[in-house]
Amino acid sequence: MGRVSTFTVAVATTALLMCLWVGVQAEDPYLFFEWNVSYGTISPLGVPQEGILINGQFPGPKINCTSNNNIVVNVFNNLDEPFLLTWYGIQHRKNSWQDGTPGTMCPIMPGTNYTYHFQVKDQIGSFYYFPTTGLHRASGGIGGLQIHSRNLIPVPFDAPADDYSVIIGDWYTKGHKALKKLLDSGRTLARPDGIQINGKSGKVGEQQPVLFTMEAGKTYRYRVCNVGLKTSLNLRIQGHTLKLVEMDGSHTVQNVYDSLDIHVGQCFSVLVTANQEPKDYYMVVSSRFTKHPLTAVGIVRYANGKGPASAELPPPPPETANGIAWSINQFRSFRWNLTASAARPNPQGSYHYGKINITRTIRLVNSRSYVNGNLRYAINGVSHKDESTPLKLAEYYGIHDKVFKYDIIKDEPEAEAEKKVALSPNVVNATFRNFVEIILENHEKTIQTWHLDGYSFFAVAIEPGRWSPEKRKNYNLVDAVSRHNIQVYPGSWAAIMTTLDNAGMWNMRSEMWERFYLGQQLYISVLSPARSLRDEYNLPDDTPLCGIVKDLPKPPPYSIHGT
Repeated sequence: MGRVSTFTVAVATTALLMCLWVGVQAEDPYLFFEWNVSYGTISPLGVPQEGILINGQFPGPKINCTSNNNIVVNVFNNLDEPFLLTWYGIQHRKNSWQDGTPGTMCPIMPGTNYTYHFQVKDQIGSFYYFPTTGLHRASGGIGGLQIHSRNLIPVPFDAPADDYSVIIGDWYTKGHKALKKLLDSGRTLARPDGIQINGKSGKVGEQQPVLFTMEAGKTYRYRVCNVGLKTSLNLRIQGHTLKLVEMDGSHTVQNVYDSLDIHVGQCFSVLVTANQEPKDYYMVVSSRFTKHPLTAVGIVRYANGKGPASAELPPPPPETANGIAWSINQFRSFRWNLTASAARPNPQGSYHYGKINITRTIRLVNSRSYVNGNLRYAINGVSHKDESTPLKLAEYYGIHDKVFKYDIIKDEPEAEAEKKVALSPNVVNATFRNFVEIILENHEKTIQTWHLDGYSFFAVAIEPGRWSPEKRKNYNLVDAVSRHNIQVYPGSWAAIMTTLDNAGMWNMRSEMWERFYLGQQLYISVLSPARSLRDEYNLPDDTPLCGIVKDLPKPPPYSIHGT
């Protein structure tokens, strides 16, 4: 069957499948996309190299949707390697089958296609998608995903004159295959070669294309996502302030900043008012906490403006220890907008999360070591490795004991955990609907960023030093932002809290991709005792199977009544 007819069949049948499988209401619209993933020549740093394109584009096509929309994306893999996409920050309620990680799905093999279908249930905000297979993220396959509020739900700011997607990140000119070869040989990645802004990297005084245009007197929304591999970045615009209104899917108290630190994996929305002399201005993106600073600029032009951008760039925040203190203070200034009407995550107790009793505390310590001469990164002494059978499939088929063991790490790391590292699938068994506290403790000299699929969590604290129970007195238990990514500074810890009310198998990981690839990740298994469709969806019929489940009969499906 040819490609057109394949997608036609997918389009014709998906609505029926989704109504039966997802159980959505008829009034929730469907958006359909067909994406072709291929190699092509790109030049983010001005040097031609092989990149991963979606429909011939880098960054890839932007998904614009509305809260509760059903998204259907038919992905054709024209690469020479298996491929998966994850929808970063999308909670996939009851549906880890669509999460797009190696622990939950078999990859899309070369020359084949797979249709993702998921609902952006009760979410708003700025997100993105990217590949999770190998080091593909280093070569592209990345684009913005924007979820707008429904018309009947007021937004806590006036509609902007335009809504811009800003995809930023560090960049290597070697490409994903060369970088993967480096890591597979036991070495580490060198420092990045530069920074890209929407696939470009400009320098002061050089001729370059205009990235964004503004009209004098109007206000614009910039949705900025750091999609890089390892580098925290700072964003600023000459002569303009940034009013923060949303981060990682939550409306925030609208503080005004001269610049913002945006760590790997994080997305911020800022409002920028064109209230300066009509001419060109530089958007500046620079590296943070690195020995060798990197900077890229892009042109923001006033319509009918006259004059080039000034060569004098706004200064970056301080570096060294003072820079970390500056960045921590900025984090502490972020507050959840409790008066905004919008979809809210974790509806059980979202408004008063500080009054919920903690049922479990998990302390996770990251470490760097060598195993058999090869570099590995670990959590509580275990460096995760993927198996040929996705962990979620093994669990669903009732044969997990042939693929992995639960709870090989302890909730409290052992004293020698950072020295003795084991390579194994790392799966934490969790109790459905428990309210958990997770402590992320960083004993290393480099900054870390962490992400949890399937959930938003309350980022209640970041502090220097080691965590202890008495540190809870410093938590923000009122209006910490509900988000899905948090940074942990060198020699520091962070605390997050969430209700495990989304059944499935969910990846918790370092968003620094070298660390993810070399083991700094785990999966949290959240099973509903009822085995009911009210809590978790069945394995979709069109799911490709691999590993030891490939030829096994499918287990009995869940029913609405459960077991």
